[in-house]
Amino acid sequence: MGTVIGVSGLAHDGALAVMRDSEIVFAAHAERYSRTKNDPFLNHALVEDALQYADHITDVVFYERPRLRKIRQVCSGQLSAVDGRLPAHYLKQFPDLAQSPLKVVPHHRAHAAGAYFSSPFRDAAVVVVDAIGEWDTLTVWRGNGRNLRRIYSLRYPHSIGLFYSAFTQRAGLKPNEEEYIFMGMAAYGEPRHRDLIRREIVEDCTAPAFRLRRRLHRGLGNWHPEITDNLDLAASVQSIVEDYLTGLFTWVRKSVPSRNLVYSGGVAFNCVFNGKLASMHLFDSIWIPPNPGDSGSAVGAILAHRADFLPWPGPYLGTGIQRPVDVGRLAKELAAGQIVGLANGRAEYGPRALGNRSLLADPRGPEVKARVNDIKHRQQFRPFAPVVMEEYADRYFEMPLDETPYMQYVVRCRDSAAYPAICHVDGTSRVQTVRRDQNSLLYSLLEQFRELTGCAMLLNTSLNIRGEPIVNTWDQAAEFGRRYDVPVY
Repeated sequence: MGTVIGVSGLAHDGALAVMRDSEIVFAAHAERYSRTKNDPFLNHALVEDALQYADHITDVVFYERPRLRKIRQVCSGQLSAVDGRLPAHYLKQFPDLAQSPLKVVPHHRAHAAGAYFSSPFRDAAVVVVDAIGEWDTLTVWRGNGRNLRRIYSLRYPHSIGLFYSAFTQRAGLKPNEEEYIFMGMAAYGEPRHRDLIRREIVEDCTAPAFRLRRRLHRGLGNWHPEITDNLDLAASVQSIVEDYLTGLFTWVRKSVPSRNLVYSGGVAFNCVFNGKLASMHLFDSIWIPPNPGDSGSAVGAILAHRADFLPWPGPYLGTGIQRPVDVGRLAKELAAGQIVGLANGRAEYGPRALGNRSLLADPRGPEVKARVNDIKHRQQFRPFAPVVMEEYADRYFEMPLDETPYMQYVVRCRDSAAYPAICHVDGTSRVQTVRRDQNSLLYSLLEQFRELTGCAMLLNTSLNIRGEPIVNTWDQAAEFGRRYDVPVY
């Protein structure tokens, strides 16, 4: 049946995916190979790795319509050297890709199709919320069998994603990269500026409508320089976003005759809201793919082109490391208080380490969070996530769903004082559950750690330092261990 290659990039977060004989067999981020955070460009090492999983390439599919994007950029004064490149010309440097027919799919359809056709549902409400595609910033779809029909759209310049990114930048953080830090800051603040922001920035947020009073694509500049407490600013913005999204999904539930929800786009990374959405029980089941942002649209482009379901193979789709691991020794080191790295198996497709490129620690010690933040060169206020054996998750957390394998939901810890390393200041945690069939090595490690300590979970964070991509190869993992004095297995 041949091979289809999916491509995202030329704006930010480049990625490549391979479907061979109706199976996704490879998907990886450009940044993991170039070592440039959020790299928008493909590179030869990534392409060479992907081609190991390909046979006869029938199509190369790009994740958005580049000419339509260029028109919007010209109209908005946003055209740049990066965004101005067309994929047909750009791909000429990769002969194996350039000689194959190039297809393009709309940006939001790539998000919607990538999530829906990889989901376990055959009927669903499909919601895409991001900063911007070509013109769309929010779309709602009805998925019924192979038919995916758009029923609502919001267009540039009105964008909840751009709104969040603009305030991320206003807080001194990097837009399109550090929104998750801004989200974490919100728990420390109070929404004191909510009314001011609503009055000066947001014209209407009566869902599904969302209208801004000003264009935010270039940020807010020095808006209200007297506001210096970025924690309160973050809390105010998070509050507005949560209220709008609550109204949006309430409207979706009433407007689409399905009890299943598929949710994608960059705003789907707001796991604080995701936990509240799950707890609302508007829908019986929710599917958020492990990589709902633009890099995930390398797979999304393939599925939008294919317009059919395929079994989701899980997130472990990148570069492989195959080395023997003494799980018993690793469990004993963790039980003794050692912080250790685990780099084994296929790299995760998505921004979060899920056990194959992870830094692990005992979640119970009062000093553990500070030690791990020191290693990773992160701000001390930032929390870490737990990975827990799925059957024990409800003992530790107030779980609104049976499983949360991709760290996409923030939920309340039942005893935050006992597990300070994986709890935020508000007593919540971004939980990853795991079963043996999802990651046998990680599950076995948790199993043995529990036998030694009685604790069925570990702190799990990505094997990198702040500002650098997650390690990809064994050489990079070993160098991390030498540089930061952390044993890596």
